[in-house]
Amino acid sequence: MREHLEFLKVSSAAVKGAAWIFLFWGLFAGIATFMGFVPGYARWSGLMIFGLHALAFFLLYLIAKMAELLSKIINEIHKG
Repeated sequence: MREHLEFLKVSSAAVKGAAWIFLFWGLFAGIATFMGFVPGYARWSGLMIFGLHALAFFLLYLIAKMAELLSKIINEIHKG
C-alpha cells in the first residue's frame, strides 16, 4: 500500500481543487439565475442550483479528506 501513497496525496489535492471550482461555479450560476440573468429559468431555481453544487462540493471535499486521512494512517502504520 505504501507505493500508492503519492497517488493518494495527488488525487486528494486534485479532488479538493475540483470541489472548490465546482462550488464557485455553482455560486456564480446560482447568483446569475437568482438575479434573472438566465432566461427560461425561474429565479428560485438559482437557490436550487447553488444548493446542488454545494452538496456536490461537500461530497467531493469529504472524499478528498478521507483520502488524506488514509494516507496519514498508512504513514503511521509503516512508521511504527
